[in-house]
Amino acid sequence: MKTLREIYAYRQMIISLVRRDLRGRYKGSVLGFLWTFINPLLQLCVYTILFSTILKSGIEKYYLFLFVALIPWLFFSNCLTGGAGAILGQKDMVKKIYFPREVIPIAYVTSSFVNMLLCFVVIFGVILFSGNGLSGEALLYLPLVMAVEYVMALGIALLTSAITVYFRDMEHILGIAGLAWMYLTPIMYGPDAVPPEFLRLFEMNPMMPVIMAYRDILYYKQPPQIDTLLRAFGLGLLVLLAGWLVFEALKKHFVEEL
Repeated sequence: MKTLREIYAYRQMIISLVRRDLRGRYKGSVLGFLWTFINPLLQLCVYTILFSTILKSGIEKYYLFLFVALIPWLFFSNCLTGGAGAILGQKDMVKKIYFPREVIPIAYVTSSFVNMLLCFVVIFGVILFSGNGLSGEALLYLPLVMAVEYVMALGIALLTSAITVYFRDMEHILGIAGLAWMYLTPIMYGPDAVPPEFLRLFEMNPMMPVIMAYRDILYYKQPPQIDTLLRAFGLGLLVLLAGWLVFEALKKHFVEEL
């Protein structure tokens, strides 16, 4: 509780770091903030061409099926790989002034989350363009699913950012692990494509129920199943708890290691 009170007391610092990250994300580039929308659209084009013309998936409106899962995954992937270097990236500040160290990964994840919310403008545009439409009832569940993913991403960022301070190779390992994790998550395919003998293993993936919930809401236009939401919520809390405990244990010697 003491740590939570400290984090709340430093909420203005979190807001400042989020603003700085959003402003500096594409600073110096010609297109600037437009890359927030161009990046996911380019990835959408590549994957759609690959799975609609070369490796045909047979899924109706595959570009939409993919896109509603790809944007949430990009947010989580960014927190997994980029979040690992969050503490290292602010090492001068960590060594010079006191503040709750949790502020840094929280600010990083929040900045990435805001970026994802902006990308949802593109998602809704693609959905309207496709003629698929939206369900008002299903959309009521969208903030809940987003909150669950935020909690999960924060847990991952806390965990990896703390470990990376002591083990610098973690950033490179996570680059490979993140790619494998993406292919083991039903983003470019549906859960029905998973062989039954491996389904139990896939269900251990904490991102699987999250992606399924996004797809239910935005592609199938139906509220996500209750068991899917509960599983996502439970796994999200477990990831956050693990990340929090590891971060609390390792943050005491950050200054010496940096």
